[in-house]
Amino acid sequence: MTEIHLNCTHIFFILYLIGSCLDFGINQWLEYIDFRHRKKYGREIPPEFAAYIDAATVEKTCQYEDARYKYWLPKNILGFVIALALVFSGFYPVLFNNIYSWTQNSFLIALLFTVLSSLPEAIIFLPFRLYREFVIEKRFGFSTMTLRLWIIDQLKGLLVSALLMIPLLFAMIMVLEHWNNWWWLLLGGIYVVFSLAVSLIYPAFIAPLFNKFTPLEDGELKTLLTDALTQTGFKASGLFVMDASKRSKHSNAYFTGFGKTKRVVLYDTLIAQLSPQEIKAVLGHELGHYKHHHITKKLCVMFPLIFAALFLASLFIKNPDLYTAFGFTVEPIPQIQFLGIFLISMVFGGFSTMFSPISNFFSRRDEFQADAFAKNLCGTEKTLTSSLIKLNKENLSELTEPKIYSIFNYSHPPLLERIRALSD
Repeated sequence: MTEIHLNCTHIFFILYLIGSCLDFGINQWLEYIDFRHRKKYGREIPPEFAAYIDAATVEKTCQYEDARYKYWLPKNILGFVIALALVFSGFYPVLFNNIYSWTQNSFLIALLFTVLSSLPEAIIFLPFRLYREFVIEKRFGFSTMTLRLWIIDQLKGLLVSALLMIPLLFAMIMVLEHWNNWWWLLLGGIYVVFSLAVSLIYPAFIAPLFNKFTPLEDGELKTLLTDALTQTGFKASGLFVMDASKRSKHSNAYFTGFGKTKRVVLYDTLIAQLSPQEIKAVLGHELGHYKHHHITKKLCVMFPLIFAALFLASLFIKNPDLYTAFGFTVEPIPQIQFLGIFLISMVFGGFSTMFSPISNFFSRRDEFQADAFAKNLCGTEKTLTSSLIKLNKENLSELTEPKIYSIFNYSHPPLLERIRALSD
């Protein structure tokens, strides 16, 4: 077996270590701050929530959040250690060398490397996933999942992932091998088309593999929601109820699809927890995103960023130092440049945490706009306020949190900020 030599002093390796340590350190710090804040102030009930939430619910919320923190803490530490161990042990170049000695087919190399390189973390984190689902979520009355259903979901998820990943991976290999300096442009275009195609097929073909969707029955709720859709000019293929309670008592509502496949989906748990007027307010919030073109605007930002990221990747992908820094030999590199994309994502991935406050800032701005739209649609802020508080209560979400924590972790404004903005 070829001996693996890492170049720990190379800039690519140093950047990887800095990014990984920053990501780990920042998240550990943020979660501890939130934990400490919850110990000091988590059982206080702001006046805005007094009519909806009692001391027993707040106590249960703190216990739930503490349980999640104590689950997350060892999982995050173990993930950090494993990630470094895989790099320092030379696992990735050893894996690649063994695959390359078996086949020189670029697509098979990419497929096998993608699957096998993800196995260590998938196997090690499996007990954590089971513990969260069948211990924490069961203990606090959320999970209704059975082990049989969980296994079936995992198998279906793997099948769907394979059906989506394999064609995209094949396209990436073909582009890398035959388009030389312009591969980033074509690959970006393929990714954009692929994303839109998945949005089209998801409601009709993918989502029904996991849940049952039934048309919303005639009645007060359907009339209210249909009127709201008509009033805002939103054309949907239908209003559907999803059997979310089959797996969890957490609740939600969302739009899905694109173009003529757009549909409104309500969790059956949401219908059980809120009044028709409150559900209209929740839908009004989602319609606010539509009327303000938030999704379109995000796509107009995201797609150029994808092209920019791929262009930057093209500047590094042929640099032998990128590979040798992590123990790869450079001889077969022209045939399997997909490794460059893998290594670049590994080198710079840890720095993404530093940019989350920026994306969260713009996301929270959109959420405030959508709340204001729902308020105007309903003619009052009371129904949206009560629905937000009830959902927060039913999901055992924290009432308050440290400002710095929400800046880094919340794409939605904290509940108290939303309630006070609605009352202005």
